[in-house]
Amino acid sequence: MPTPDLCTEEEVAFLVHDFYARVRADDALGPIFERHVHDWTRHLATMVDFWSGALRGTARFRGTPMPKHVALPGLSAALFQRWLALFGATTATLPNAALAERANDLAARVAESLWYGYQMSRQADPLPEAL
Repeated sequence: MPTPDLCTEEEVAFLVHDFYARVRADDALGPIFERHVHDWTRHLATMVDFWSGALRGTARFRGTPMPKHVALPGLSAALFQRWLALFGATTATLPNAALAERANDLAARVAESLWYGYQMSRQADPLPEAL
């Protein structure tokens, strides 16, 4: 359950910015993000809103991440695992252990949900034109 007592907005912003700096520098994930994120200032602000809501309950995030991720070509389970590894490496540097634990749990659920949605979108059989 999100709670404002878990962490500060500054801690959330640090987590998001540090994590995406790692993503952008990563050999596997960096090129994917660079191809699809055209306004990093806006993306980071959106991600801070997302994680603030998920961790602190601020409810600022307004968006639908699934369609954006489903539209990406060529994703793999290995890329989602890489995303989680970078996230874990980022949270490991946080002095707030409760924040790190909660963020890691949420990241695992987010990755699982997005990967499941991605797979379902690729395996869906199209309806025949005439039933």
